[in-house]
Amino acid sequence: MKLAQENSWGYTRILGELRKLGIRKISRQTVKNILKEHGLAPGPQRGKGTWDEFLKVHADTLWQCDFATKRMWTLRGFVDLYFLVFVQLGTRRSWISPCTAHPDSAWSCEQARNFLMHADDVELTPKYVMRDNDGKYTDQFDEVFESSDAEIKRNTPASTNLRAHVERFIQTLQVECLDKLVVVSQSHLNLINREFQHWYHHERPHSACDHFPLACESPTESQEMICLRDVVCQTRLGGVLKSYSRRAA
Repeated sequence: MKLAQENSWGYTRILGELRKLGIRKISRQTVKNILKEHGLAPGPQRGKGTWDEFLKVHADTLWQCDFATKRMWTLRGFVDLYFLVFVQLGTRRSWISPCTAHPDSAWSCEQARNFLMHADDVELTPKYVMRDNDGKYTDQFDEVFESSDAEIKRNTPASTNLRAHVERFIQTLQVECLDKLVVVSQSHLNLINREFQHWYHHERPHSACDHFPLACESPTESQEMICLRDVVCQTRLGGVLKSYSRRAA
């Protein structure tokens, strides 16, 4: 049952694994009967599988993208600024595009090309890119990725959890940063997003990385006691973003 629940194998494949484990006094029919008794199909899984399985299998080459907005204050009132966010599932690395008040097809295609260059630079070239069915995504946007051998995966209707990673990143960006600031220009928002992205990768702890930053290569040695004077607080964006580290010896 453990082998069947953790894999999509048929009873013949399971029998082979049992043989490797030294369990030889069992027949194919017995394995098949046990699976049936527990409500599992004895044959291997057919079809494309579930979206959850797809995400796990392709996490290392899969990016999710979504549009995010922030209101800019002007003398004529508020203007919505749009930017694209990409998140890589395997590493949780992110990329935030420059913003615009007019997210037309030409702008979206330019950001797609810029993202692909960034992904190549960090050696996280996408094989799949997941997006929703927002009308701001055009055929030309998809063609940019398809010309680079990346496949576009569109959300099925009423499937709100398929892009949970990128939506969670946008929520973090908004709650921990953007909601606390008033944006007065496009360059101002671009600066904020760059600062947040650096903080998110290099300073903010992540539960998926054992509570270390995403870019942490050599965690600080464990200490049972540390003096308060050795704790240093780094701030960004006027103190909106904070992180703590130990003072260098």
